[in-house]
Amino acid sequence: MCCLRLLFSNSYDPWFNLSLEEYMFQNIPKKQSILFLWRNQNTVVIGRAQNAWKECNTRRMERDGIKLARRSSGGGAVFHDLGNTCFTFISTQEHYNKNLSTNIVLNGLSRIGIKAIFSGRNDLVINTTEGERKISGSAYRKTPRCQFHHGTLLLHVDIDKLTYYLNPDLKKLKTKGISSVRSRVANLNTLKPDINHEEVCQGLTEAFFEHYRMRVTPEIFSIENAYHMPGFSDQFNKQRDWNWNFGNTPIFTHQLDTQFDWGNVTLYFNIKRGIIDYCRIFTDCLEPDPLEMLAKKLVGISYNTTSISYCCEQWIKNWPQHKKELLEASDWLIKNIS
Repeated sequence: MCCLRLLFSNSYDPWFNLSLEEYMFQNIPKKQSILFLWRNQNTVVIGRAQNAWKECNTRRMERDGIKLARRSSGGGAVFHDLGNTCFTFISTQEHYNKNLSTNIVLNGLSRIGIKAIFSGRNDLVINTTEGERKISGSAYRKTPRCQFHHGTLLLHVDIDKLTYYLNPDLKKLKTKGISSVRSRVANLNTLKPDINHEEVCQGLTEAFFEHYRMRVTPEIFSIENAYHMPGFSDQFNKQRDWNWNFGNTPIFTHQLDTQFDWGNVTLYFNIKRGIIDYCRIFTDCLEPDPLEMLAKKLVGISYNTTSISYCCEQWIKNWPQHKKELLEASDWLIKNIS
């Protein structure tokens, strides 16, 4: 007999919500199906095999306090705010598949007056006055014992922020990771102006219960009450760690070049697991020694503004006679690496 669970998170922390999702996925017993409903605040979520620096503008995110969270499934980068409803279906049922959960979402939307259809690999779309628009994207993960399907529904997301943070700087990055394919999107409030998270959750919940022909009492999770679960704190610590969110990036290269009054500079990085493991600087300036030393000092440090800023500060102290020029080079580098 099937056992159901309906979970809600009262936290908007993406690292907690993704930790709870992964914990349930790893610990779900046989013959159980879970629907987990949640939201994140001001977050960019990237796929397991994506390069954060390629997919989003990390410089803007750091400045504005936007979190980065890497999920355990594949797929592309998405922006979350409280205008987003996130859903996760996890199941060890023998006959479970992603079509089942997709139909539950479509039926849930239909219950609240939204007609959507499945399109492409993993999208849900609606028809608007401007044509077909994407309102949901999904990703999937499967192991021999269970599988999950998770995705987002755009209710009233700030579309300007979506395009602002998901557009990377124009960098010469070469990566073996997966790049997102940008799609034209729309919010569900274009069809139903007063739509809200609670209403959508109610629609999905009723469709979930209807499919399985049973009802269960919802379980509410918070950061405080999740810590009693054995091993959860380890998962939470991993999920919010820089090494997972940034350091897990596939190997990539980054080339920068510019022209100063005192010469041209080209800088070439090789980045492995978020750490600079190779750096070369090419220049036609008359005194290249300081720049050559910088290239050596950068090797072995984390590829982020904090680490590189500190490295540059220490480097400049060794060359007081070139302070003006080196400050220019340092400012340029720090603005362009994130």
